[in-house]
Parts: sequence; C-alpha cells; structure tokens
Amino acid sequence: MRWLDDFSGATMPRLVRTAGVAICSSLLLVGCFDGGSSGSGSNSAATAPLFPENGELKATIRRTTNGIPHVKADDLASAAFGSGYAQTQDNVCFLAEAIVKARSERAKYFGPGAGDINIINDFSYKAQKILSGAVAEYPDLSEETRALIEGFSAGYNQYISETDPADLPSECRNQPWVKEISPTDLFAHYRIVGQYASGALFATGAVFVAVPDGQSPLPTPVMDGASVDDEDLNSMLRGLIANAQSHAASQADFQDIGLGSNAWGLGAEMTEQGKGALLANPHFPYTGHRRLYQAQMTVPGYLNTNGAGLLGTAIPLINFNENLAWSHTVTTSRRFTLYELQLKEGDNFTYIKDGEERPITSETYRIEVNNGTPTPTVLEKTFYFSEYGPMLAADAVTGGGLKAWGIDGKAYTYRDANASTQRLLDTWLQMSRASNIDEFKQVFQNCGTTFWTNTTYADDQGNAYYIDSSSVPNLSEKSIALIQFKRQFSAAYDSLFSAGLTLLDGSSSVDDWVEGECNGLVPFEQRPQLMRSDFVQNSNDSYWLTNPAQPLEGFSPLFGPERVQQNPRTRIGLKMLLNPSDPGFASAEPAGQDGKFSAEELIQVIWNNRSWYSEEFLPELLDRCLLIADGQVNVPGSGSRTVDSACDVLADWDGVYDRDSVGAHVFRVFIANYRGQFATDLAVPFNRNNPVYTPSTPSSENKGTANDVMLIALAQGLNALDQVSIAYNARLGDVQTYQPSGGVPPHGTPLRLDIPVEWHGGDGTIDGAFNAIGVVNQNAAEDTRFPRLNPAPIPNTAGLSSSTDPGESGWLIARGTSWHFGLEFTDQGPVAYGLTSYSQSTDPDSQYFNDQALRYSEKDARRLFFAEEDIQANLEPQGEIVIQKEL
Repeated sequence: MRWLDDFSGATMPRLVRTAGVAICSSLLLVGCFDGGSSGSGSNSAATAPLFPENGELKATIRRTTNGIPHVKADDLASAAFGSGYAQTQDNVCFLAEAIVKARSERAKYFGPGAGDINIINDFSYKAQKILSGAVAEYPDLSEETRALIEGFSAGYNQYISETDPADLPSECRNQPWVKEISPTDLFAHYRIVGQYASGALFATGAVFVAVPDGQSPLPTPVMDGASVDDEDLNSMLRGLIANAQSHAASQADFQDIGLGSNAWGLGAEMTEQGKGALLANPHFPYTGHRRLYQAQMTVPGYLNTNGAGLLGTAIPLINFNENLAWSHTVTTSRRFTLYELQLKEGDNFTYIKDGEERPITSETYRIEVNNGTPTPTVLEKTFYFSEYGPMLAADAVTGGGLKAWGIDGKAYTYRDANASTQRLLDTWLQMSRASNIDEFKQVFQNCGTTFWTNTTYADDQGNAYYIDSSSVPNLSEKSIALIQFKRQFSAAYDSLFSAGLTLLDGSSSVDDWVEGECNGLVPFEQRPQLMRSDFVQNSNDSYWLTNPAQPLEGFSPLFGPERVQQNPRTRIGLKMLLNPSDPGFASAEPAGQDGKFSAEELIQVIWNNRSWYSEEFLPELLDRCLLIADGQVNVPGSGSRTVDSACDVLADWDGVYDRDSVGAHVFRVFIANYRGQFATDLAVPFNRNNPVYTPSTPSSENKGTANDVMLIALAQGLNALDQVSIAYNARLGDVQTYQPSGGVPPHGTPLRLDIPVEWHGGDGTIDGAFNAIGVVNQNAAEDTRFPRLNPAPIPNTAGLSSSTDPGESGWLIARGTSWHFGLEFTDQGPVAYGLTSYSQSTDPDSQYFNDQALRYSEKDARRLFFAEEDIQANLEPQGEIVIQKEL
C-alpha cells in the first residue's frame, strides 16, 4: 500500500512540450509524425503551425448571428486559445465546476452532497486515476493535442484573470473554486468525458464499496493536528455506505447513458446537388457539462472546421469542413468488460490466473470535505486493483446476482476501453483536417476512436459512409464463442449481458483482450462500416440496419445485436428515407416533390415532428373510439370512465408534435401506457425480413369494448391529465416548454430563468418521435451540482409533472434535439442550416442565453456561416476582438 498525492504542475506542460520537440527532431527523417492533408491544405505535423513562433498566443474572435464565435489564428494553440476564451465567456461557471469534479474536489467545496455523492465521486475518480492519470499521460500526448489543451487552458485562464469574481454569473459569483487551471486539469476533464459510457457508471458507488466481504468500506478521518468532532464525523459517515450501495444499484442498464441522436449520411443518388448531404441531430442534455457549443476554428492552410463539441473540448466534435461533414450517434457497443477472479483459498488479495498467483494491489487516497467550518474534514480510503483495473462491488451492481468479494472464492474487477483519452483530440483534429473519404478512414485505420459513438459521414464527392468508431474490446474468436455459448445456456449470464455487463473469466488468459495494433481495441478492418451512394443512417440502434438494402452482419457481439427489433426513431427515419415523397402526417414530403434532399429540407425533416407510433396506431385507436362512443372503459384499480371527449380531440389532431398541435399530449399519455402492452397485444411479431414495419397490428380481442387494451391505455392517460388539470384540447406548446432554471451556486434554491419557451418535438422512446426531446428527472444540471427545478413526474406519462402549479405543470423539457443541422455540398462549398436549440450561453444575463431557443420554438433555422465573406457580412455589432497572451 502506498500514499498517492495528485499534483498538476503548472509549469510542467511547457517543459514537456519542449522535450517532445527535441526528441522528435532527431527522428524527423524516419517519420516521427504521421502527417495528413485537410480541406485546408496539407501539412505534416512536424511542420504544422502548432505553437506560435514568438511564444505569444494571438487569436481573432468574430461573433456572427446568435453569438457564434469564428476563431482565426496563425497556429493551432492560438486557435484553441481563442476557442477557450469564447467558450469561457459564455459558460464559465459550468466549465469551472467541471474542473472541480475532475480534480476530485466537489466535497472540498460543496460538502458531502445529496446522498454523500460528492464523497463517493471524489474518491472514485481518484481510484479511476482521473487527475493522476492525466498527469502521468501528459508527457506522452501528441504535440497537436498539447497545442489544443494548452491553448484552450490559456484562453480559459485569460478570461478568469481579467474578470472580477463579482462580475461572474450568479452560479459562481465570488466562488473560491473559480480559478485558473492547468492543462492537466483540462485533460482530466477529458478523461471523465471519455468514460461517460464506462468508468463513470461505476463512480457512483460500485468502486467505492469494493472491499472483501466483512470488511468495512468506510473512509477514516485524518487528524493532521486538527480536532474533529466525533459526533459530527459520525453523522457525516453514518449513511455513507448505504448511500454508496444504493447509488451503485440504481444503474439497471449499463448501455443507457442518457444520450441519443439521429444521423443520416446521404450520397449522390438522394440529393438535389448530386453530392453528399448530412442530417445531424444529437439528443443531448440542455443542462450541464454535456451541452454542445458551436464554434468555427481556422488556421489558414492547416485547419478550417465548423461544428459543436461538449463543453470544454478544445475542438468541435460534430463538424463540417469544405469537403466533408459528419455526425455522431451513441452506439450499442460495449466499452468495458467485467472479470470474475478466482481467489486463492483463504486469501482475498490473491487470485489465480493460468495457474499462477496474481496480487490484488491497493492504493490509498485522501480527499477534503467541507464541514461548514474553516477546517475541512480530511478522509482517507484504500482502494483495490487487479491487473485489469479497479475492483468492483459486483453484488451491489447486480442486486445480488453476482456475489460479494470473497463469497464462493470469487471477486470482480473491470477493464475500461476508455480509461485513457490520449487520442481524444487527435482523432477529431485528424477528422477535421481530412479532405476526402480515404483520409477520413485513415484516422480509424490509425486506431482513432470516438470513444462511445458511431460516425455518419457525407462528402462533396457524393459518398455516404458509416462506421462504429467507438472503443470496443478486441476479444479472440474463442472468447466470443464462449460468450455466445454462455448466453445460450445460462439465463443468468444472458440477463447480465442484456443489461450491458460482459462478464469474462479472469482465471484464464483466453478472455484477455487481444492487444494487436490498437492496444486491445477492435482494429479498423473488423469494425461494422458501410459506404453507399444512397444513404446510411443510425438512430442508436446497432449497425445492422444502417441501410436495409445491405444489412451488416457477422461482427463481434460487443458491437451490439443483429437481426433485432428496431427502436421507433430508427423506424420513422427509415420510413422517410425509403419513402422520401410520402409526407405521412406531416404537411410536406421529407425530400420535397422531387424526392431529392437539400440542406433546408433536411432541417425540416427534423422539425416535421413525425412520430412512428402516431402513424402506426392513431387510425386504429380512432376506430376503437368510434366503437366505444360514450361507453364506459374499465380502468384497473380506478373503476371506469368515458373517453369520448378525448377521442373527439384525437380525431382532429394533425398527428405530429408541433407547438400548435392539439391532441399530441393526449396521444402521448395513451401511448405511454399502451407501449407496455406491445409484447402481448401486437398480433404481428417482429420479422427480420421486414424490420421497418414489424412488429405491428394491435390485437382485435375485445376491440371497442370496455376491456379494449388500447382504450384502457387511453383512459389511464386521461386520468393523469385530469390529475394536473390539463385540458384535452390544449395546444402542445401550452403544456410542453423549455424552462431554464438554476441561477444559484450548489446548495442554493433554483430559480426560473427567463420565461418558458414553447417547445415542439416528441419523446423519442415514448412517442416514437424523430425530433426527440424529453424530461429529465434530476435535481441538478447534468453532471453538475447546480440545482435545477425538477417537479416530480407522474408514472407512465413520459415525465408529466405532478405539480398543479401553472409554472411547473406539463412537460418541462431538458434534453433532446440540441446542436442540429441539415447540410448539403454544392459547387460553391458546404451550405448548412441549423441551431443549437438551448443557445450558446448558460449565463442568464447574456444576450446569447435564450436567443436560439426562441428560434427553435419558431422553427427559424439560421445559416451556418463558413465562408470568409459570409462571416464578415454577418458580424454582430462590436463582434470582433483580438486577444493575446504569452504562452
């Protein structure tokens, strides 16, 4: 056991960079850097303009309509400097809080947190080596990545240093945790981003309580000469273990990370210009660190990319340049594997692998906890590790499905494919610099990874391309065969696998990852991918039905399932792609009368607000309404009631989820109940040869009677609307709004910020809407400790508020369609229209706080300016500044 102490070393990165240049200069003749061309020109990394020659960062920031920063600089570090400065101007409090999290200092500043979550997180991130790993890996980062990180950090620090703490937004005004950061702090934040779909799932308790059965996982206080009140300490720690176990057990589906997206790549056959086109439609949270922020970054002759990335990323992630464009969707792949260790008899800290003894090692960490006095409580705790990674309380994770450490001689651990994020910025920089499909593919042939997403691509040559570009463990054929065998013959094993937990045998190297060329990840040639001249698409189903004309099959099960039922967003998306001249319930055809898509038609595809379930079930529901008329419908546990007044509303509903749609919310509460009956009530089962249109067809049993399953679901939904006094004939915009809230530091009481904005769109899972939006049942902004309004939802209503307060009733939307656009390539370059639905800034005093939200509500797309003349012609008043700073 050893004592570990994290440090950042503010001067260390510059020294490392200098050393890196010196080392590589002796290897230039043998290709120290792997150069590549871009839409802006070709430069090898060795001669690329990465850092300013005179040591002074300098960037020009030009803001166009709705505050979009277009950053131009002579070198990559300076471009990142400008990007970091602009992003901090708009989102300083959320960026500062993200760094507090990455440094394991939430408990230090915010106290134990609800359910002791800050203590649990802080310790877990130490065990997952978020900050210490960033420090250790920093010397090995590429020069490009260091240029981006150091530049962005300098831009953040520039804004912090020149802004009076009293002038910061209310969430972080005069707060001690808003301070300058080091590059390793920012890199630590990237390690958390990389593990959103893996290690982060275990940072809420599963790692924290991982100790042998009978041993206490409680941390111990460190006196260090300061007195600690025993009663206060006991009160602080009393519920800690129970809370950690409860948090660990709360994650039931380890592939559901609360993120989704739609993406289409269209080839020459399906576009008006005969070139490529792209629909990008991420469904991300409207609050917290997973907000997307748009910027353009230009280094003449080296880089010119326009897009949006998660807060804190030093380069946009969903982008386009002069020649190509791409978007991402969260993949069905798996980014970690569990290992069952066979312990040595009588020894909980030694396991047997291939007949040899292996140690379970330990490391001890400390954190500070704000206890309300000038002297924080210091806690110390020991964590344990196998060769694969941290030990895991598998009994807590699986609700007892797997046993506690030491029971039956077993223990559990995991290996995380995204434990390292060294290539995070390299991957997106190389994608942004590519100018054609071959250069784009080369990024992934060189083991680039997008961590937990697919990539959907289109270019000016008319190519449409899809690849699962996530970090997937590379298992041997024997190991995969064993997984398939165990799934077939063990219901318990298959249940774990279906929940996203891939359990492997740690007693044999047979189940070790095949290291190969990509350090344990599946190499390029073995990944699902497809290039077409018509279309590729993904809406968070697996790769299998990327294009129904050419199903993808035969890949590792760790990429996801094949030949399975598709989600409703996939189905409505494919229906529009396969029938581009059929408007469905919408007012216009997806691709217009010519059946060929343009950029403006693609943004309207998102905004046509079509829903799979309304187009599939509304006619049948109305038939049953006619049969029951004003008769009674039996409601289990609630007696009986009529549904005719709601049926009258549904008969006049336009079938889509527009603001002015009357009846959409009635159908929502119906389908929220009826979807639970699909497995038993739908008469036509899923058919892999007809995957878009099956399963289907409600059973005719009891049709139109008091015991009609569809009518019962409608009656149950109406009871929920009655509970909060929402009229059946209300407009959707009257009951579905985007209401920003917060405006206070952690521990404060959240405020309503600005007026609510009427919101169009439907729930992607419940309504089956392509333009997917939804309610989030959380008391804090996503991934943060900033309080937000969160009225309790009524079950089986897609998040309908239980409050009768007019300001809180209805559906308060907090996730879904965010940064979204339609793009086409033309002879004059890329043309794109879109929005960031919740706007650029989280500061309620900013003019860019709610401006795009109002545009989204009105379906008022803006042109995404890319060309220099368009930027100059659309500058905001006083919209250009030049910033500079010595590196």
